[in-house]
Amino acid sequence: MSTTTLERPAVLLTTTAREAKQQRRSTDAATTKGFSSTSAAKSRKRKAGGKRSHALSKADWGPLGKHPDLDAVVARQRLHLPLSGRLSEAEVNQAWKRCAGEHHPDRGGEHSAMQLVNGARDLLLGRSLS
Repeated sequence: MSTTTLERPAVLLTTTAREAKQQRRSTDAATTKGFSSTSAAKSRKRKAGGKRSHALSKADWGPLGKHPDLDAVVARQRLHLPLSGRLSEAEVNQAWKRCAGEHHPDRGGEHSAMQLVNGARDLLLGRSLS
């Protein structure tokens, strides 16, 4: 049997766990690109698990999130709030108190206007009738 240059004889070595770990590190470092083998290993793990999506999360689509729906935009207009961007619960409550002072029936406002202001607050805070 003749051996070609492509075929190498198998060498059996017994190694300890520490030597095997060092050997794996050296082969990983030799196969990675860049300066640091740890960052390459991390990027490989990320690729295996999938990349993060650039799509918006469910929290961003909520009424208090970045992209409100049409009803939330109308509710923000009624409470004189910014039409886009995140809102905190405290900001919504402060705006509701200001508008409630203007439109409350006991202070000369109309009942229907107060209902619209209350509905806007409930929509932005995620409260439902049921």
